[in-house]
Amino acid sequence: MQTHSLALRPTILSLAIMAAFSPSSYAQTTAPAKVESAEKADTKALEPKIQKVEVQGNRVYDERRQDTATKIVVTQEEILRYGDTNVSEVLKRLPGVTVGGVQGRGGDIRMRGLGAGYTQIMLNGEPSPPGFSLDSLSPDLIERIEVIRAATADLSTASIAGSINIVLKKSVQTAQKELKLGLFEDGGKFGENINYQVSDKAGRMSYSISGNLNHGQYERPSYSDEVRMDANGRPYATTHTSTLGWGTFNNLGFSPRINWNFENGDTLTTQSFVNANRFDGHFTEVRTFAIVGELPEELKDRKDSLKPIYASDQQNVHSDFSMFRTNLNWIHKLADSAKLDVKLGLNYNKRNSDVELWGYGENNAQILDRRSISGATDKGLTMSGKYSAPFVQDHSFVFGWDGAYSKRGETRTQSDITNPDILKPIILDENFNADVTRLAVFAQDEWNVTKQWSVYGGLRWEGIDTRSSGAFKASSTDATNTPYSIHNRFSVWSPILQTLYKLPDSKNDQIRLGLTRTYKAPDTSRLIPRRFISNDNKNPNSPDSMGNPNLKPELAWGLDMAYEHYLPGGGMLSASVFFRRINDFTRTQLIKEGTDPNAVYVTMPVNDGQATTKGIELEAKFPLRAMLEGAPAIDFRANLSFNWSSISSVPGPNNRLDSQTPISANLGMDYKLDKIPLTLGGNASFQTGGPVNISTVQSSYSVPKRVLDVYALWKFDPKTNLRVSLGNLLHQDNVNIGTYSDKGSIIQTSVTPTTVTARVMFEHKF
Repeated sequence: MQTHSLALRPTILSLAIMAAFSPSSYAQTTAPAKVESAEKADTKALEPKIQKVEVQGNRVYDERRQDTATKIVVTQEEILRYGDTNVSEVLKRLPGVTVGGVQGRGGDIRMRGLGAGYTQIMLNGEPSPPGFSLDSLSPDLIERIEVIRAATADLSTASIAGSINIVLKKSVQTAQKELKLGLFEDGGKFGENINYQVSDKAGRMSYSISGNLNHGQYERPSYSDEVRMDANGRPYATTHTSTLGWGTFNNLGFSPRINWNFENGDTLTTQSFVNANRFDGHFTEVRTFAIVGELPEELKDRKDSLKPIYASDQQNVHSDFSMFRTNLNWIHKLADSAKLDVKLGLNYNKRNSDVELWGYGENNAQILDRRSISGATDKGLTMSGKYSAPFVQDHSFVFGWDGAYSKRGETRTQSDITNPDILKPIILDENFNADVTRLAVFAQDEWNVTKQWSVYGGLRWEGIDTRSSGAFKASSTDATNTPYSIHNRFSVWSPILQTLYKLPDSKNDQIRLGLTRTYKAPDTSRLIPRRFISNDNKNPNSPDSMGNPNLKPELAWGLDMAYEHYLPGGGMLSASVFFRRINDFTRTQLIKEGTDPNAVYVTMPVNDGQATTKGIELEAKFPLRAMLEGAPAIDFRANLSFNWSSISSVPGPNNRLDSQTPISANLGMDYKLDKIPLTLGGNASFQTGGPVNISTVQSSYSVPKRVLDVYALWKFDPKTNLRVSLGNLLHQDNVNIGTYSDKGSIIQTSVTPTTVTARVMFEHKF
């Protein structure tokens, strides 16, 4: 009876969804019982009817279903579906993945609600190089995206929450030329993007060259309100700040790749990409301060200290960023199906920025004229290899190594012209260098114990050595630089076990289990005791910040379990749970230096106790027509995630790890009309926020985020498409509240309005 109940579940779910459609819509729809996804199906409305001939061949290997190690694979078709111009917008629709920051503007990528180094971003299986930004990568360059929930030994285990692997295009299937022309609008400001790709084969060599150009403008207002209250909760002072930012951005990308197939079966692939960005931004802030109640006794004689330093300010930012990355990959086939896979990579990036700041006091009197110039350069070398061989029947052994070396140099100069009676100048001439060496060795085996049961076991050792030196100002009052030199080294052993069990008497049901050891390494910038000075460091909501050379890595044991049920036509239902126990958790500590009224605040990362996180992830996707004959060609997909966490060193409730997203959900649909070559689709996403206790004196609150994106795709012919998409249709304000409580409280509410974005993309293959 249990087997029958499992088989009936998809039908019950499908019938519930069908109830939302009128009977007449089904009566007018006729189609074969099995098709591919809505967008990928051919444009039958444009072709004459011919006799159907079905050819049976080898099935496409389904990595998610067949691999013992769990992963979610996102195809290129899904990546390009909404016409997104940056990868962050693609990732936000994936199961268990959320994007921080303001809706529609990118942000830190989070798995299981965790970012800030808990989620690892990789390119072609290697950790992304220093200074790399996903937004600098065009989605057209990506072959697929792998969401890896549980670590494997052949990839870096710096992935407590999981890893997202961006796999760039390598091989060329067919010769083609493709041109994409796009226009987009955001808040009344317009932009353009062009993408061109050429692919071809010449004997045993194939090549592809792609380039993209993006130009855009933006205008983004925001505002904040700060309320100061006494110990009895009565407000006595307020500050309202209105902010306006506007500017332009330009991006140019170029990516060639060449693939050689030799007579002995070897392959050699070289792949490079060059990226250049330029940003020009302008910002203004106007502050209105008011005394609204009786001042606390200790403040009555110094109420002027409550006023913001600047009644208004204006800032101009000019920034240039360039990046070059190249990889060489050799695959050598050996006897008895053995294989040697070796990769060599070089990367270089450079950033320069020039910032001008003018601050004004009451009556618009200028009190500050600041010029800050900074630059950073990153150089890196990577090398990895793995040897795989089936030494024993039903076993797949892999042994390998993975190494990287990166060198970073950074400089910053700052000159101030101030009114010395009001503000002391801060003169900076800082520099630092950092060398980071990473080395790992690993061994793994995938054992097919029976037809229903497979086991994956792996062991990885990974070590990181960081050396840094330089000179900086330890505080805003120092007259000279303080030299420093640090050396930080650590290593981690990561045993990993994963297993896949296919239930007997069922071809569609399977269970997964994984045990992992992972870590989070401290960022190089968080190890350096350099102080970044805030313009308003007497306010605990706007403190200085500095690194901590004594930071240790966070180490975690993890458990992952999942149940998967596969449906006809490529659909599936899954439910998974996870648990992580993290030692030496890193918390950002707020420190008060000095006594009022001259006290300043500074934040510093510290290892502070233990943290745990756990969660549930649910996913469903299926093509309706593959399950119900005569149904519309609709593909449904949905996912829902619940996350919980706690920190031992922070009092509860709401002592969540890294402001973890408690609940996230996506609901999407793609509908291909039968009688006209049109595909319609949409995706609704939801993220909860809520209160978070950061420390005994700090807390924050964020409102839930709701985002709705829709698209329409019209196929003029098999080679020509027009894609129209609207993003962030709900244009909900982004609201965050920060609270500092100590003998009273300071509450700061920040509101950022958002806008609807519109994109039109014309696509043609020659």
